[in-house]
Amino acid sequence: MGFRSRIPAGNVIEAFCGPELAPDPFRPGRAVSGFRTGPLGMGHVAITVERVDTALAFYRDLLGFRLSDYTLRPFKAYFMHLNPRHHSFAIIETGKAAVHHMMVELYMLDDVGQAYDLALGEEGRIGTTLGRHTNDFMTSFYSWTPSGFLMEYGWGGRSIDPDTWTASEMKYGPSLWGHDRGWLPPEGRALARELRLRAAADELREPVQVIEGNYTLAPGTCPWWDRARKGS
Repeated sequence: MGFRSRIPAGNVIEAFCGPELAPDPFRPGRAVSGFRTGPLGMGHVAITVERVDTALAFYRDLLGFRLSDYTLRPFKAYFMHLNPRHHSFAIIETGKAAVHHMMVELYMLDDVGQAYDLALGEEGRIGTTLGRHTNDFMTSFYSWTPSGFLMEYGWGGRSIDPDTWTASEMKYGPSLWGHDRGWLPPEGRALARELRLRAAADELREPVQVIEGNYTLAPGTCPWWDRARKGS
């Protein structure tokens, strides 16, 4: 049971409840460790709109989505959460209404790397190169789907406490490193690269986000992390 509606920004959404459940468990098309879903949901969806301010109030004030953070450069984007996943939804201002990308998160980093190798073998398949985000710390790449939108394939997404989270601006842009976005115009790609290099120069580093079973603790010490924990 559900309904479809066109939001003020021009996109069409469908709301529903009581979906039919498949009798058999999901079987992936090739060997992967599995997808991190469950109470966090499928992953996330990002849409493009003509203007962010025409869509923001609809999702935040009417549907109850909560703002995680936002970036104004190299493009304007707002990220929203519904549960402990850092964001389940994003709005990107591009001047048109469309689906930008969907994200699925894998249990193991090697799944992402192996898929990246497969995508590199197809001319024009990579839409955004391998990289790591500044906000949800996801290591991922984006590939063009046959339907013309992007699919983000990632690992190591951040969890937050929705009750205490405070939204802020991502002043270094959306990526710590990598993520060269082929869909951006040349000036946008140049600005994105400048922001990434500034993040590196300012020693912006974030610990990887792991879950039980997908990491092994290595011996040794990390001077940077030790300093960070002491607040120096």
